[in-house]
Amino acid sequence: MEEIQRVEKRELKAEKKKGISVKDVILIGVLLAAGAVLKYFVGSIINIGGVKPNFVIAMYCLGILIIRPNLYEAAAIGILAGAICQFFPGTPYLNFISELAGAVVMCLMIRITMKINSLDLNPAVSTFVSTVVSGTVFVSCLFITLRAESSALVAYIPIVLGTAMINTIIVQGLYIPLKMALNRSS
Repeated sequence: MEEIQRVEKRELKAEKKKGISVKDVILIGVLLAAGAVLKYFVGSIINIGGVKPNFVIAMYCLGILIIRPNLYEAAAIGILAGAICQFFPGTPYLNFISELAGAVVMCLMIRITMKINSLDLNPAVSTFVSTVVSGTVFVSCLFITLRAESSALVAYIPIVLGTAMINTIIVQGLYIPLKMALNRSS
């Protein structure tokens, strides 16, 4: 009888996570909703030389850091973020591509260990790179669809890099408190 109980316990521990849990879906939904509200209201107030945070990107980066989805789940989060961006003024449909790329890069980046002593640099570095990828893909698609001069792309570099810096600060500042509040480990 004791042997059967030990075997059952081993089998339960061996089960792998299948899909995103309801708790994780709710967390992503709340983060993306908060990102949309912040982008709409606060994004129009914070504008430093044409550079402002993209709260939707920051929130999906934060969500991916917390729930650590697989690649397909992260892609779904990126597409959902792109759908949310359709409610904002701008060029329609391009956010589907850019947010998909940003979410996939974020998913891949969080699997790389980036620690210096006890300082975890992964939230900051991953968010920065993901925001740069998302912004670069968006701007590139924008220029392709508008058939603009490629030399004008240079004007967007400071905007993309500035947005990435602001998003990095937001995510790094929220990551540890949110992780602690949700009682999640890395």
